[in-house]
Amino acid sequence: MFQQQYLMWLAGIMLLVVAILSWRDRANPRRLTTGLFWALYGLIFLIGDWTADLLGQGLGSAAAGTRTLHIAVGVVVVIMALIAGLGGVRLGRYHQRSEEERQASAQRLRNKLFLPALAIPVVTVVGVLVFNHIPGLQDSVFGPGNHATLVTLFSMMVGCVAGWLVALKLTHEKPVQSMQETRRLLDSIGWAFILPQILATLGLLFTSAGVGSAISHLTQTWLAVDNRLIAVIVYAAGMALLTMIMGNAFAAFPIITAGVGIPILVLQHGGNPAVMAAIGMFSGYCGTLMTPMAANFNIVPAALLELPNRNAVIRAQIPTGVLLLIVNIFLLYFLMFL
Repeated sequence: MFQQQYLMWLAGIMLLVVAILSWRDRANPRRLTTGLFWALYGLIFLIGDWTADLLGQGLGSAAAGTRTLHIAVGVVVVIMALIAGLGGVRLGRYHQRSEEERQASAQRLRNKLFLPALAIPVVTVVGVLVFNHIPGLQDSVFGPGNHATLVTLFSMMVGCVAGWLVALKLTHEKPVQSMQETRRLLDSIGWAFILPQILATLGLLFTSAGVGSAISHLTQTWLAVDNRLIAVIVYAAGMALLTMIMGNAFAAFPIITAGVGIPILVLQHGGNPAVMAAIGMFSGYCGTLMTPMAANFNIVPAALLELPNRNAVIRAQIPTGVLLLIVNIFLLYFLMFL
């Protein structure tokens, strides 16, 4: 049976290969720390429930094993933060073709260059449809139960492999060069690559720590939320600002909704919760457009396009983000109370 842990192991193995290539790259002035950074990150993907079980057997308690594993991962993340903060992740040499050779290859391939990228969403959609419409196929691959997320991840993995094979066929490159390109992209993004995992954890911590309740207390104490327009502005702008801080609207949503959306907009002013939730998330996405913390949206494209300014994408998106936020405030005010 296919398990999600297999995808984690694949990611971990790829990161370890990147680490080895980094250690062998003498053109990188920080090759040791760069390799260590990616090796530690790969280690986090490779360890799993089996590690907690082994620790639990040694410590005599499953809870103690899980707690020890969490502490170990926390220490690894702190070490990674220190490496990145001290400038330990640097660019090296990636055995790329010369600019003239790349231009000639682009002229030869022309629009065929889009085929590897298009293969990923096409295969993903086809895979999801096949698993959902062929009786028994999902259970035979993943086991009994509802595996909607795993079906999507598995289909996307197959799409990535298909796109990789198409790219190798088109460019006539060796597979090792694809790992060099993986390393180049990871080194270009640097520490920002680990932000999605860290920010997702941060959202859980904020929710568990009662940040939503604190925000509710502060807004009701210091802001005139009895005024409906001010309450709407606080909610929409709060979603955008917290998303900019956390880098993820999904992490900001439960905090702002628990602190402002439900107690003030819904319970106090009688607003429609469905409208509040939909436009609230959209307001969070406005913040996504304007923050480097949303690395996968704003930093990765700059690295892919090799832009000289890594914040160029954000600068281009700020006017759209601000305009959409203003529109969302008016939509929320007029639609939520119909």
